[in-house]
Amino acid sequence: MPSKGCAVALAGVGAYAAAQAFVAPAAPQVQEQREVRQLRQQAAVSATSTTSATAALALGAAGIAAAAAQAGKRTQRRCQVVRQATAVAEKTFTKMPASVKPGVVTGQALVDLLNYAKEKGFAIPGVNVVSSSSINACMEAAKKAGGPIMVTFSRGGGQFIAGKAADNTDDAACIAGTVAGALHVRQVAKLYGVPVILHTDHCQKAWLPWFDGLMEANEEYFEKNGEPLFSSHMLDLSEEPLEDNIAICKKYCERMAKVDLLLEMELGVTGGEEDGVDNSDVDSSRLYTQPEEVWQVYETLSAVPNGRFTVAAAFGNVHGVYAPGNVDLQPVILHNTQKFIKEKLGTDEDKPVSFVFHGGSGSSLEDIRYAIEAGVIKMNIDTDSGRRYDRSDRPVTSLLLASRGGVDPNMQHAAQHDTEDTQWAFWDGMNSYQKKNKDYLQAQIGNPEGPEKPNKKYYDPRMSLRSGEEVMADRLVKCMEDLKCIDVL
Repeated sequence: MPSKGCAVALAGVGAYAAAQAFVAPAAPQVQEQREVRQLRQQAAVSATSTTSATAALALGAAGIAAAAAQAGKRTQRRCQVVRQATAVAEKTFTKMPASVKPGVVTGQALVDLLNYAKEKGFAIPGVNVVSSSSINACMEAAKKAGGPIMVTFSRGGGQFIAGKAADNTDDAACIAGTVAGALHVRQVAKLYGVPVILHTDHCQKAWLPWFDGLMEANEEYFEKNGEPLFSSHMLDLSEEPLEDNIAICKKYCERMAKVDLLLEMELGVTGGEEDGVDNSDVDSSRLYTQPEEVWQVYETLSAVPNGRFTVAAAFGNVHGVYAPGNVDLQPVILHNTQKFIKEKLGTDEDKPVSFVFHGGSGSSLEDIRYAIEAGVIKMNIDTDSGRRYDRSDRPVTSLLLASRGGVDPNMQHAAQHDTEDTQWAFWDGMNSYQKKNKDYLQAQIGNPEGPEKPNKKYYDPRMSLRSGEEVMADRLVKCMEDLKCIDVL
């Protein structure tokens, strides 16, 4: 016959179970089921108790029932979340290689994606981002267009994400902000149902501490997850002697290969200025890479075990915003380079090199697509997106800037109001929102509807930021049309 102590203990078990049903944090499903089974077994044993313990048993049974019911609800909710996440992860594309899934793409899946782009004749837009809003716009555009996207962080963009007041000793803020941005992309990318390449932009020799910090983050992430945090990184050592450029790239390519990262390297010089890199006054001869130089890179980096790389070869391209006729783009250089390396390799492959296109300013659609035919698999779309559109979505062959000489007066209005690049597009969206709602943005209270009418829903930062996202996303969809990166999934 159970003692009073036994009855009290059993009542305590029931009360504890009832309390846990309402206040305990969710435990893993297996643990919940084990707890329920143990409580039920205890209830079965206690069923032999005498009537003196009936009240205690009733309390225990009620607690057990409550715990079991709540555990069942938690399990059902958790299973639903797991099913949703699994459905996204297991989504397959009908046109893409089987290895390419929604979300951040790395390693062999990234190589398969780039090779597919080269085979099918399209280029992936690479977009510089500085906030979650520009990140969202990129992935929204990719979702609308039905194509992959490359989300790119610059060193300055990383620092901005961390906050300009953050301590940047030894590039701490640049590194932390870039890593934080990458983690954000990883959390949301799958929800857009498109492949996303996580990339970083120009890193010159003086900025290698930033690059090293990102490599440490990749190595730590790889150890925990079996893949790197980022998909790829760019080294821009084009200002260095060719031998030094290749040697340093090889050193980093060897390190990157160990964690399945792809290296983008630059040969020659992309003219103009972008995010702290100013090549405005460079000798014009350095704007055109020679096939022999690309071959030296290809031969060296191809020898790195598991080495993966792309080449940003200069063919007259420049950063910035330029009037028509100021840029002499020569994509034929890329075609000649492919032929040269094909002969060197003695291969049947027509395009052994994967090229990337920086500085599309002043480029015609014809030149852009001719470059894609030469094996360009990515084009940077940031402050130098090759073409622009007027309000009727008619293509304008070059970027225009009304303040520069030589601009057709008939196009000055378009130059002042159209989205010349993604940064302008984002600003244009915010500015348009401000102009449209100007009378509701002069004070917290009081507008044309009445002196006591509140304006909070108008000055909520999300409203103007969302307008920026929408215009930027639309601009990117047009870029993706130019790059033939539409409905390729």
